Amino acid sequence: MTDDTKIIVSDSYDPAFNLALEECLFKQKEVYALFYVNESSVIIGSNQIWENEVDQQFCHQHQIPVYRRISGGGAVYHDLGNLNYSFIFNKKEQKYNLSAAYLKPIVVALASFGIHPVIGKRKDLWLPDGVHKISGTASHFAGSRVLHHGTILYDSDLKMLRGALLSSLKIKDVKGIPSVVSPVKNIKTYMEESQLKVFAASDFFDKMIEQVGKVLGNQHIVMPDEHMIAAVETLAKDKYRLASWNKRK
Repeated sequence: MTDDTKIIVSDSYDPAFNLALEECLFKQKEVYALFYVNESSVIIGSNQIWENEVDQQFCHQHQIPVYRRISGGGAVYHDLGNLNYSFIFNKKEQKYNLSAAYLKPIVVALASFGIHPVIGKRKDLWLPDGVHKISGTASHFAGSRVLHHGTILYDSDLKMLRGALLSSLKIKDVKGIPSVVSPVKNIKTYMEESQLKVFAASDFFDKMIEQVGKVLGNQHIVMPDEHMIAAVETLAKDKYRLASWNKRK
């Protein structure tokens, strides 16, 4: 990431739109830090079997839609208490080795609140106790382009999270990448337990984005132009709102 990184904050809570926005930015040549919040939904990895990852009855009962992203990794639950970040850039070397360096802006931003996360072996983030995960991450590569993205679990509905991601139905002998289940805790709960200053979710997200901007040397937020928005809407309609993509096997 460089100081010419363009920071984009989506004003949409639509998972299909935000996943399409992420992919459209990935197809550009510039460097981006994208932030967005999705309404209640499950986002599965590119190579996962959706029936293996979600409790279909629970999701149907609670009207939780399932979407597929372009990156690998496991299934995650999104809601208005979770901030999503995407770092999109160009690899400088022909051979690019995934490292935890791209997490630095998030780690530094969390430290500004008095939270000092531990980086896990899967490039995820855990609370200082090393027991509870607060950020799952995934990556995608194509040509010279690199996408690293993740979640920041601030004040999500953990009951809904556990219900949506626990499936009693497993498909046998079908190719797919299963999720690695990890214990989680909301950052807000940790802050309360640690007697740190607590914020409303929207305020915490704004401050996180501001702190990440400081680390990147750029606090100017840009908005996608009308041509980009049109491309995003088209991709959302033709891909991310289709069962042929989201529920393919």
